[in-house]
Amino acid sequence: MEIIELQGHRKESSGKVEATKIRRNGQVPAVMYKSGGGDSTQFALEASAVRPLVFTPKFRIAQITINGATHKCIVKDIQFHPVTEEVLHLDFLELVPGIKFKASVPLRFTGTAPGVKEGGKFIPKMRTISILTTPEKAVDEVHADITSMQLGDTIRVRDITALDGVEVTNPVAVPIASIEIPRALKAK
Repeated sequence: MEIIELQGHRKESSGKVEATKIRRNGQVPAVMYKSGGGDSTQFALEASAVRPLVFTPKFRIAQITINGATHKCIVKDIQFHPVTEEVLHLDFLELVPGIKFKASVPLRFTGTAPGVKEGGKFIPKMRTISILTTPEKAVDEVHADITSMQLGDTIRVRDITALDGVEVTNPVAVPIASIEIPRALKAK
């Protein structure tokens, strides 16, 4: 699991005026909630430092240091400027050992499908999958095996191999990938 280290600066006050002042200084306002409830912490991060955490398809954990205390977190919500795509605000969820959290991680397909070798077209229907896990068992991606897929086959969420301590929360009947039969092969 890849960890991005960030240095946070505690905010003195909150509100629209304070957030605008923070953004003018090249920073991003953020808030961190505790998993399982509790007080939230408001702080600011350097805008350039959050880029590897925000602009990536990978699932990463942030290790944020605020006033000497270190917190492991995941990004729960990001607000972007509607025109410039600049990050306006970040919401983090602090990971507490032993307490489960929900996350959306990338779905990767492993193997080669015989249906593709026969001329079929592999069509992924999902790019991410929702999981429920504890920080100790957290994974950065979930794998689905496609080695048994023939022409016209579809694999579903229930076909994903279960991981120890990780529960997939998507509905089990939802298709995640299929192999489409091209018109040239249908005509035969």
